[in-house]
Amino acid sequence: MSSLSIPASDPILEIKDLKTYFFLEKSTVRAIDGVNLTLPRKSTLGLVGESGCGKSVMSMSIMRLIQSPPGKIVNGEIKLHRDKTNEVIDIAKLDPRGPEMRKIRGGEIAIVFQEPMMSLNPLFKIGEQIAEVVELHQKVSHKEALDRALEMLTKVQISAPKQRLNEYPHQLSGGMRQRVMIALALSCNPSILIADEPTTALDVTVQSQILDLMSELQEDANASIILITHNLGVVSQMADQVAVMYLGKIVEFADTRELFHKPLHPYTVGLLNSVPVLGRKGEQHLEPIKGMVPLPTDAIKGCAFAPRCPHAMKICSEKQPILREVIPGHQAACWLHDEPQ
Repeated sequence: MSSLSIPASDPILEIKDLKTYFFLEKSTVRAIDGVNLTLPRKSTLGLVGESGCGKSVMSMSIMRLIQSPPGKIVNGEIKLHRDKTNEVIDIAKLDPRGPEMRKIRGGEIAIVFQEPMMSLNPLFKIGEQIAEVVELHQKVSHKEALDRALEMLTKVQISAPKQRLNEYPHQLSGGMRQRVMIALALSCNPSILIADEPTTALDVTVQSQILDLMSELQEDANASIILITHNLGVVSQMADQVAVMYLGKIVEFADTRELFHKPLHPYTVGLLNSVPVLGRKGEQHLEPIKGMVPLPTDAIKGCAFAPRCPHAMKICSEKQPILREVIPGHQAACWLHDEPQ
């Protein structure tokens, strides 16, 4: 199997042939089905695709938060290259509830979920929630942890940070809660930040503020970011490279500018054509992708996008294309750019 290999002399995370399945009573959901990714240090990787393509399951797999049963990582490696010790550890082999994984989760890899109200505890004050994470991962007193919480709330530019320490999640606006989630995630200086749809429920002005904030904090902390979103505008603003997912697989990868200007996979072309562009001529209408995403329980022999693809050929329904480098640094899994074997 060809692997997706982002050019990086110093990777911090390597994912190899990852498969995460959910075993239901009468079927199996192949949510992640053979994904290969490499995340370089101090960079941002955008992971895009329609809802249901496996983006969030990817983040939950990396964090080892897949509920078992029914979910399980059935194959693959998730190798973390640790900053301080130069040790390489395979997260996929760790006990999700074990001390080693608890140390990594929040301490070395942190996540910002798309809905803060589902992640913040409504019964505890904001300051206490951040302090708890700091105390868990760093040997500090409760007072020092609260001081760190105040420092982080100030860093994320939340209004009246001292006041917010003693407030509950329901007392904050959506934008404030998202800032709290970023403060919580970055409170222990993680090497990797996973941002799963971090701006979905926010208005455009607040979205821009949150993205600018993440960029500033990334530069300050030298962290790497995996930005999971269906918003291509956000990706164009934030990401260095982009991986496009469809039904649990990576179908295209390239540097952000290259992918936006020369998309090679028909699915990527469809995603770009369905996004409004400022300055687009009036006669150029948006073109939605026809059809529906197949069920992840379906047994698909060929390319999963073939039933929706305007360029589908006979081989597309018979044999699955392999992700390969079509031009230097630009990879695609499509028979339009490959010779049948």
